[in-house]
Parts: sequence; C-alpha cells; structure tokens
Amino acid sequence: MSSATTPRTSAAPRWAAFTDPGYQAFVILRTGFAVAPILFGLDKFANLLVDWPAYLAPWIDDIVPGSAQSAMYAVGVIEIVAGIAVALAPRFGAWLVAGWLAGIIVNLLTIPDYYDIALRDFGLLLGAVALARLARRYDGKRPSE
Repeated sequence: MSSATTPRTSAAPRWAAFTDPGYQAFVILRTGFAVAPILFGLDKFANLLVDWPAYLAPWIDDIVPGSAQSAMYAVGVIEIVAGIAVALAPRFGAWLVAGWLAGIIVNLLTIPDYYDIALRDFGLLLGAVALARLARRYDGKRPSE
C-alpha cells in the first residue's frame, strides 16, 4: 500500500485518553488483577512466598479430596485462569476474581488469627468490583474513543 492511500493517524489522540483518570484507573486495576493472580497461582506450586496449605481452613481440607497441598494446586490453576480472564476479558474476569476473593474471605474468617488477611482480601475484592465497573466503560474501546 502506498503512503498516499494509507490514512495517517496521530498518536496524540491516543495518548490524550491516558490523561483520563478513569481510564488510568482501569489500566492500573486491569494490570494488577491480571498479574497478581497469575503470580500467586504459580506460587501455589512452589510455596516460595508462603506455606500456602496453612491458609486452607481445616473444614475445607476435610471436604476436598487429597492433601491441603493438592488443594493448593487446584487453587493455583484457578488463580492463573482468573488472571488470564482479567487480561483478556476484564468485564468477566474481574467478577471472577471478586467471587474467588469472596470465597477466600469466607475460608480465612474460619481460621483463627487470619482476620487481618481476610480484611485485606476484602479490600482487594472491592478493587476487583471497581475494575468490573470500569470495564463496562473502557473495555474494548481504543484509548482514542
């Protein structure tokens, strides 16, 4: 194609969208809720950050088949899938992460001395809901729109 028939677009309108605080919040939350679940999910297989099976409530460990570590492998897969879902389809993925965090909170509230982590995860749940709401406006739109 010759340059005479190729429309020229300026990068200026595209960059102008990045000055929109709502779009900035969407990009920040989308990036965070894509990367963090994937990294934490991968760590369920390595236990480098923490001994993940210790975060599984005994009553849940009693009803899931296998060991607590086996349950953490399943958790890791779910978290990786959730992170990928946020990256590819944040309107859906953000709700998936919010629901997953709600389950984690229920789990943590049933373990003594884990209430602070449950409260932190509640804050993350609110962030995931905010991402889902922002995705209704910004997902699928080019920054210049």
